[in-house]
Amino acid sequence: MSALPQPPYYAVIFTSQRTQVEDGYGDMAERMVALAAEQPGYLGVESTRGGDGLGITVSYWRSAEDIAAWRRHAEHRIARDTGRSDWYAHYTLRVAKVERAYAWTRADGTQDPQA
Repeated sequence: MSALPQPPYYAVIFTSQRTQVEDGYGDMAERMVALAAEQPGYLGVESTRGGDGLGITVSYWRSAEDIAAWRRHAEHRIARDTGRSDWYAHYTLRVAKVERAYAWTRADGTQDPQA
C-alpha cells in the first residue's frame, strides 16, 4: 500500500464471505485491483482473507463521485454480478469519509514483546 494523501478522502470497505466456487475468482480479483488503479480518484487498496473465507478489502478514493464512477464501470459490474451468482455467500459494503489518519512504525523493526 502506498502512502495516502492527507485526509479527507474516502474508504470503501468491502467485507465478504466466499463460497467454495473458485472458477475465475483469482483472475477477476487481480483484474479488479489493476482496473481500479487506472480509475480517476483511486488512491490505493488493502486486502486480506482468512482461511474461513472471510475477507476485507478497503479501497481508497479521492471523492464520492470517483467511487460512483467505479461502481458504474462495465467490467466492475460484471465482477459484481458474478460475485453475487458464484463467489460470495454474502457481502457488506460501507463507504466512509476519512477525516483523520495516522500511522506508527517501530523504528528498529523489532516487535514489542508486550504487544
